[in-house]
Amino acid sequence: MNGTASRAIVVAHPDDETLWLSGVLSSADRVVFCFGDQFERPKSSAARRRAVAALPLTGLVDLRMPESGAGFSVDRSNPQQTPAGIAITDAAARARYEANYPKLVAALRGTLDGYDEVYTHNPWGEYGHAEHIQVHRAVVALQAELGYTIWFSNYIGADSRPLALQIGRQPCWTHRRTAAPDQALARRLMRIYQRHGAWTWTRFHRWPGEETLYAQPPGENSQGRHPLTGEWLLDVSRLRWWLPWRRARWRLD
Repeated sequence: MNGTASRAIVVAHPDDETLWLSGVLSSADRVVFCFGDQFERPKSSAARRRAVAALPLTGLVDLRMPESGAGFSVDRSNPQQTPAGIAITDAAARARYEANYPKLVAALRGTLDGYDEVYTHNPWGEYGHAEHIQVHRAVVALQAELGYTIWFSNYIGADSRPLALQIGRQPCWTHRRTAAPDQALARRLMRIYQRHGAWTWTRFHRWPGEETLYAQPPGENSQGRHPLTGEWLLDVSRLRWWLPWRRARWRLD
C-alpha cells in the first residue's frame, strides 16, 4: 500500500464492479462480492461461480451470501428506506432480505477493517436494485466504527429517480471528483462473464467517457455535506444501447 490510501471496492454481485466502478478497479487493493447464488436459479448460480473463478482481480473476496430474490420487489413510485435498505413489497422476499442485512454487516466488518477508502453502490442502487441499496447501507453502517471514507458514483435509472430525489435533496457528500472508466479492463471482464454465461447486463452497454464519484468522509456532520440537487447523473438506460446522439446525462432537480 506504500503510504497511499488503501482502497476496497464492495459490490452486491459479480459484474457490478465492471459496470459501475471500473475506473478504480486497477488501483483497488481488495474487491468484495457480497452475493453469490441467485435465488432459485441454480444454472445461473453455477455460471456465476465459474466466471468469478476466472476473474483476474487483485485481492478478490467472494462472500457468497445467497441472494434474497428481492431485487425488484419495490414500490418504485413511493420508495421507503428501511434499516436494512429499502422496503420490499413481497413478504417472503422481505424476510430473506432483512435476514441478510445483519449477516452482511458482520461479514464486511472483518473484510473492510484497515481500509482508508471504500467504493460501493450509490444510495439509490444505480438503477434501483434492492441489494445494491442494501450493500450501500451496510457499508455506511460500519463507517463510524472502521473510519473509512465512502465513495459512490453518479449512475441512475428511471426506476430509481424517486429514491435518488428523496436522498439527493438531503446533504450526502462533501467533495467530488471525476474519473474515467477503464473501458479496456471493463470489456475484458465483460468478455469473461459472457464466456461463462454470467453477464447480467446488456451486451450493448457502453461506458461513458467520464463519471463522477462523491465522497462521504467519516465523522462529518450535515453542515459539511452538500445535497445532490443540480448535479448531473448518468442515465443507465441511455448507456444500455449504442445511441450516440442521445445524451446520457440527467440533472437532479
